[in-house]
Amino acid sequence: MKLVYPTSLAKTVDAVNNAYFTAQKLTNAEKLEAARFIVSRHGHPYSYANTFAPLKKEFADGINLFTGEKVVSKAATSHILGEEACRVLHLLNVADKKVKAILAEATAGMQARLGNYSYEHGIYCCGKCSASMWRHAVVGDFRDTEKLLAAGMKALMSRRDGKSRWRTFPFYYTLSALAQIDLPAAKSEIKYAALSVERFLRRKPKSGSYDKRRRVVAEMVLAKI
Repeated sequence: MKLVYPTSLAKTVDAVNNAYFTAQKLTNAEKLEAARFIVSRHGHPYSYANTFAPLKKEFADGINLFTGEKVVSKAATSHILGEEACRVLHLLNVADKKVKAILAEATAGMQARLGNYSYEHGIYCCGKCSASMWRHAVVGDFRDTEKLLAAGMKALMSRRDGKSRWRTFPFYYTLSALAQIDLPAAKSEIKYAALSVERFLRRKPKSGSYDKRRRVVAEMVLAKI
């Protein structure tokens, strides 16, 4: 299976994310190749908080979130890719000392940048960045993960728009985070969003991977309530 895209950290991270999302079986060699490429981007220009750097073109052009929403801010591109790269390294979980050491260093850098504010308020910067932080925290090696996520769910609730969505938070990417958070408050937010989720599932499917992912995410969250 093709996981590594030498000219794009974003495509590589997306490919690994998709492999786990669709429960594809990866060989140890495939996992190691992907992990080594990701950590090779550690500390390069455009990296965020000493994590993993996008290449020059994707830094300039922006990226898409796993569920398709566009990211154009350069700071958000670097931050979200840093969070997602850490996340997939935890999923890959390769038995390689160098990979593990670099991941630990990147995690420490990210946590230092997040600081006390994120633990108190559960968010970081914008909605897109906050959801990426939650996705990372669920599988990563954060301190006080439950405290961070509980504060995040409280912040998300405060941003309800009264129409079964949230202000400033990308709907499907946020749902992809909620699908992984095992807290009563996350279930409450899914219940709040259920009407929009059900409406989406009644629409005619569109071609392309992002619509398919959104539909799987939608079904996942509805199964939790």
